[in-house]
Amino acid sequence: MPNAVAIEDAQRTFREVTGHYPTGVAVVTGVHPTGELLALVVGTFSSVSLDPPLVSFMPMKTSRTFTKMEECSSLCINIVGGDQEREVMSIAQRWENKFDGIDWYPSPQGSPVLTDAIGWIDTEIWKTVDAGDHWIVLCEVQDMAITNPVSPLIFFQGGYGSFVCTSLLARMDHEILPAIHAAHAARSEVEALAAEIGCEVSVLTAVSADEMATVLSATAPGVDRDAGLAQRIPIVPPIGDSYVFALPEAEQNRWIDKLKGDEKDTQVHRNRLDFIREHGYGISFLPSEGSAAYTEMRQATKKYESGRLTPRQEREIRAQIGRTSVDYRPQVLFEQGTYNVGSIVLPVRDPAGRHTLTLRLAQVPQNVQGRLVADWIESARAVAAMLETDPEAAGRGDALSDVAVDS
Repeated sequence: MPNAVAIEDAQRTFREVTGHYPTGVAVVTGVHPTGELLALVVGTFSSVSLDPPLVSFMPMKTSRTFTKMEECSSLCINIVGGDQEREVMSIAQRWENKFDGIDWYPSPQGSPVLTDAIGWIDTEIWKTVDAGDHWIVLCEVQDMAITNPVSPLIFFQGGYGSFVCTSLLARMDHEILPAIHAAHAARSEVEALAAEIGCEVSVLTAVSADEMATVLSATAPGVDRDAGLAQRIPIVPPIGDSYVFALPEAEQNRWIDKLKGDEKDTQVHRNRLDFIREHGYGISFLPSEGSAAYTEMRQATKKYESGRLTPRQEREIRAQIGRTSVDYRPQVLFEQGTYNVGSIVLPVRDPAGRHTLTLRLAQVPQNVQGRLVADWIESARAVAAMLETDPEAAGRGDALSDVAVDS
């Protein structure tokens, strides 16, 4: 008879092997006869039969929520999208009041439908089958609809992720062509800025909600071109703040949630978004180890660029980027103060007027006075204005706040 250790090892292997098979994520909802709103996150939803129309999910026998759901007159299966991880995690982590802060509306049979769900299926429990430490719950379909046809949320290798097919990425490439043209039209100005400061200057564009790409780069003589970030980089804190700051609050929350940091880390990035909105630029500072602080982030972006990644690898890369010791806390520069700047980013409007472009200064000279850093920022503003090829967008860009410098 196997001992407890052997059983535990076998169960661990079972979870590891089956975890390499991706499963969709659904939220089962219902209204208890007492009026309590119920919700249960499952990764076991499946279609079963066309005649009669049946679907199934498999809750654990220890689930107190499902015990209550058995008393509901109907249940609704919510198929959730890739952007709903925050809502799913919120529901999964609560014992009660699961819909606090979550938008929903009633299905035809009265069960909650998450507002941004891909689709919903109203059902009634048809049969419950004993299956080890789970129940197999067979449900008869009463009504259904697709309401938000986007990429689904999946569970794979122990974590949540999303799936976007290549054709969608190709469409994104087509959409960013005007931004690429605008960047290359300002090539001479970008090269002159790099030479003036003695640094690396890059123009990046957001190609999706999760990735930025370098569309133009210039380095001054003596600056190591290979010491910069990769050509393709994930939008995960602290990367992407110059794009995310102008997005709706829900998208900003989604960006911050990628870091999986504590409240202190979260507040740093919220403050940084506020700073960029107020001043029109973001700045970071090097710690005592100097430019070596970027090593782990640079390695992570190079790995990201290397090819298709599993969700587990993506999570490792996000964690690696988030561990950077570079100081991203907003601070006002003093004219006579001395600073070791890590990078400076300026949001730039694309020809459509959206802040999808970023002008980034990196590998700048160290141990310099605040007044000189302010001069760099003003020179960068001039280049940003050149990048904003739409005259109306350029006019709006002139309204950015002055450099935050105290004398």
